[in-house]
This record gives sequence, structure tokens and C-alpha cells, in this order.
Amino acid sequence: MSVRLLSRRAVLGTALALPWARALAFGDTARFVPAVAKHGGKWDVRLSGLRRLTWELQRRTSVEVLPEARALSLSSPKLFEHPFLYLGADGELPPLAPSEVENLRRYLNFGGFLLADANDAAAGRFDTSFRRELARVLPQSPLSELPAAHVVYKSFFLLDSPPGRVLDKPFLEGAYVGKRAAVIYSQNDLAGAWSRDETGDFEFEVVPGGDAQREIAFRLGINLCMYALCLDYKDDAVHLRAIIDRRR
Repeated sequence: MSVRLLSRRAVLGTALALPWARALAFGDTARFVPAVAKHGGKWDVRLSGLRRLTWELQRRTSVEVLPEARALSLSSPKLFEHPFLYLGADGELPPLAPSEVENLRRYLNFGGFLLADANDAAAGRFDTSFRRELARVLPQSPLSELPAAHVVYKSFFLLDSPPGRVLDKPFLEGAYVGKRAAVIYSQNDLAGAWSRDETGDFEFEVVPGGDAQREIAFRLGINLCMYALCLDYKDDAVHLRAIIDRRR
């Protein structure tokens, strides 16, 4: 049976009390399409990586996808049609407008998921500015290191590290809404490991682990998509046998 995007989309639609909200799906389709946050900085440098991730998600799982990345303003009501939102920048994230702060807060509180990705990795300009803006969006939910046992490391593949194009930080960070990690943040440029150039070749070298590290980065991306869609069902003991079998 294919995985169709029902419950998460229904939650967001119901929470908004939109006149067209149904318990069937977000918006007009039940296919997974990641949203990419547009902002005043270099927000579009990893679009090919997001498209490649959706292709891999379709190839390796039963999730129905549209292999694209949909660019949206953070103030757009169309955010609520997507359970997965990617926010990255190569350099500083400019200050968000009050309307963007409020809309993103509502999106996260109503069940949306944000993957933040430092495309400049260790350079640090995105890191400082993202933490500043997230503190405006979720002032009561500071980022903290995700424990190694967090469900995002087992939502589809069993993983023990979170590499991207680099492996500067051996952990992910999360900001919680209730018990849910509504925001997960990587300082390792995840989408840099997924990105391809116009010829179809991978755009960036992956260091220090090369192709093996790139593969883990793809698996982590798929886990993040599955977490956005399914939350923490993998923590239920009923799935223990499946996890053990997959590890074997």
C-alpha cells in the first residue's frame, strides 16, 4: 500500500479552519512535494538537491511524490499545503518580516515540519542568523541537541550519524512544539550532499567520507521526510521486529 499524505495534512487544514479543508489531504494532491523557504538571502542554492531527494524518496519508499521543490514565501498561506519545509542559505539569513515570523510560527504549531540546513556549514553566518530568527518564531523552544535515540534516526533507515556535504557537527539539533521536534537543524549542509549540476553529476565533493557519506546523507534526508509525514510511530514497540529485521 502506498503512503499517502492524509493525517498530517488533515491536521494542518483543520487547525487553520480553512473553508476548503478536508480530511483527505493537504491542498489539491496527496503527493509529497517539499516546500523551500524564499527569503532575502541566498535561499535557492540547493534546489537540485531537494528535487533529487524526492526522487530518492520515491525510489526507496512507497511515498507518492512530485519530484520538485516548491519555492514559497514564509508569509504564504500555501505553506500549509506542505508537511515538509526546507530553509537553507549560503550565508546570512536576513531578518524575517513580522508577517513571516507569525505565519511560520502558526505553520509549526499546527503540525508543520521545518528542516533548517546551513549551506555554508562551518562558515557560521547562517548559524548565527538562523538561531536569532528561530528565537523570534519559537521563543519558548530553544534548539537543543537531538539524542542519539531520537526517532528521526530510525524513521526508515537505522542511522547513527547525521552527515551532509561535511561532517562538522556529529549531531542534529531540534526545537520542540510539545513533544514533537517541529524544527530539525543540520550544520552539515545536508542538501549539498544531494545536489547535482546541470550535467547530472553531483555538484559538491563530500568530505571526509566520500560516496559512503553521501549515501548516509540521502538516508538521513529520507528519514527526515518520513518523520515529517509520520512523526514518532517508530517509537511504538509494535515496530521493534521490523527494525531488528531491517538491521539484519
